[in-house]
Amino acid sequence: MTWKTRPFDAVRKELLRTDTAGVDDHVRLDPDRSLRTGVPEIILAGSKSTDEVTASLIRLADAIGRATASRCTDVQMQMIPLRLEEAGYVVELGSEARAITVSRPGIERPVTGGRIGIVTAGSSDIPIAAEAALIAREMGCEVHEVRDVGVAGLHRLVRPLERLGELDVHVIIVAAGMDGALPSVVAGLVPVPVIGLPTSVGYGFGGAGVGAMTTMLQSCAPGLVVVNIDNGVGAGSAAAKIANVAAANTR
Repeated sequence: MTWKTRPFDAVRKELLRTDTAGVDDHVRLDPDRSLRTGVPEIILAGSKSTDEVTASLIRLADAIGRATASRCTDVQMQMIPLRLEEAGYVVELGSEARAITVSRPGIERPVTGGRIGIVTAGSSDIPIAAEAALIAREMGCEVHEVRDVGVAGLHRLVRPLERLGELDVHVIIVAAGMDGALPSVVAGLVPVPVIGLPTSVGYGFGGAGVGAMTTMLQSCAPGLVVVNIDNGVGAGSAAAKIANVAAANTR
């Protein structure tokens, strides 16, 4: 039964039946989120203690097999993997994305057939783009990354964009700071949805990503949608949803 035809009453009963997996009074996890939405719960680590993040990763991994924490601090990147490995879990570090993924032994990430291109305007945009790539891969997608092809040297974009076309990607994320012009350029050239990912890179007025975001929002290129500044998780999960639906419809 598809989500369109599924009776709301059945969804309501399922939501009432499903309890959250609490770590303590401050952290209540949602292990069934991926079943409802296709997007797994991702722990935003930076504002939490190392103990809270470790406990949350363990609870989610035990419940659904794999779990990810994003925006980890230096201390968390050092300490949490040691604790998890001592407890017998498999740990993958996303150093560029400042993320930690943990899984039970033998549990691999899903493979859906979804294909995503991720393009970065400059090397300073890589950490946020890497976060989007990590989330998309955790949602089963094949991710192809193109880096440092911004509008200051637009000739660099031509061949990589042709390659993404040959790979037949379902959607493209374009991460850019400064003037944020690259997503509009890409959206004016390709036949697939483009997600603009503004980054907090730049100088002076608008340098915290506001300039990039407003440029993307004012784009005259149809087919471009925009997430919030530095929202790699949002861009990656939205792109994966699009790609996974497209892949499912072509099987």
